[in-house]
Amino acid sequence: MVAKVKKASIWRNIVIFLAILGPGIITGSVDNDVGGITTYSVAGATYGYKLIWTLIPAFIVLFVVQEMNARMGIVTGKGLADLIRENAGVKTTFFIFVGLLIADILNTTTEFAGVAGSMDIFGVNKYISVPLVALAVWVLVVKGTYGIAEKIFLIFSVALLSYVVSAILGKPDWGEVGTAIIKPHMEFDFDYISTIIGLIGTTIAPWMQFYMQSAVIEKGLSLEDYKYTIWDVIVGCVATIVVAFFIMVACASTLYVNGQGTRINDARDAAVALQPFAGALASQVFAFGLFVASIFSATILPVATAFYVCEAFGFEAGIDKKWKEAPQFYWLYTVIIVLSAGIILLPNTPLIAISLWSQRINGILLPVVLICMMLLVNNRDVMGEHVNKRLGNIVGWTTIVILIGLSLVLLVTSLF
Repeated sequence: MVAKVKKASIWRNIVIFLAILGPGIITGSVDNDVGGITTYSVAGATYGYKLIWTLIPAFIVLFVVQEMNARMGIVTGKGLADLIRENAGVKTTFFIFVGLLIADILNTTTEFAGVAGSMDIFGVNKYISVPLVALAVWVLVVKGTYGIAEKIFLIFSVALLSYVVSAILGKPDWGEVGTAIIKPHMEFDFDYISTIIGLIGTTIAPWMQFYMQSAVIEKGLSLEDYKYTIWDVIVGCVATIVVAFFIMVACASTLYVNGQGTRINDARDAAVALQPFAGALASQVFAFGLFVASIFSATILPVATAFYVCEAFGFEAGIDKKWKEAPQFYWLYTVIIVLSAGIILLPNTPLIAISLWSQRINGILLPVVLICMMLLVNNRDVMGEHVNKRLGNIVGWTTIVILIGLSLVLLVTSLF
């Protein structure tokens, strides 16, 4: 009898977890956007397996911050933007969100560049691929519901595991991979240190914090769901790091081994360069992963941006609302999509400059957003008894101090 009760309890927990599954996995997976894939590709192609150990601290950073977002969303029932406005005032909120809006338009433009680059490998011109994808993601959000969108996003998350295939086709030396994880390699030249900074820094972006919290609210999660939400966050973080790991392995086992590291400037270059060493299939699978990641992020980024901007200034927002119920949300989403896709279709678009400026703005705003988060999650008027415990604060502030340092160094190196 006891065994049957335990078995029933296990199945009940599994069913509840599957019902709650979504926000953590989607947020973590979107982290592997065009910028992230490019960073992992360049690191693997340039340094081989030497930098794989950085994925361990990257996992810790991602988990700590995402857990705080989930907890704040569940406890308060409010998004991060709403909480910042209530506690920091409208003027401070305005300047923060103008910067975030500019950065996210540039980031979304970079995602559409990923669409153009990946489909070009399959022989599809950007003047066909970019408008079609822009229209598809617009219809998904405007005409769909949160439930439908979430299911599609979860499929996209699974599709990112295609990088596992690319890595295996590259025939890596798994012994060397294991050694690189167990015995971290350290060099103290500028390029090596800046690459480490890039790898850790690409794990977290300001807009992700707003999306995670808003996704928890849209899903209607409560304190009873918290323990399942934590597992969702863990699974999302693991999925993010697994994808990053196999991208680095794929490029290290082929491009680095064959001295092609200096030829790789972005994820598209990596996909093209794989073909002579790992075969056409590996190259096409890598390009497919880039395409999926680009669509994924080109959908989520504008949604997150429109959501937190509207939330910050008191407008209705959410995929489950109709256009007439949340016109500001849908108009802002539409403008971001049209602007970002339109920029890519312009001749001689300076994509490198766009990518750099989006990184610079993110670098400036990330510390501000994270400090706001830590102050809010420790405010008893906001969180009640669910404020951070001592260990949580030690880990949280340490993580944030490190991230601030990394962001500042990234900002300085990108400027000079």
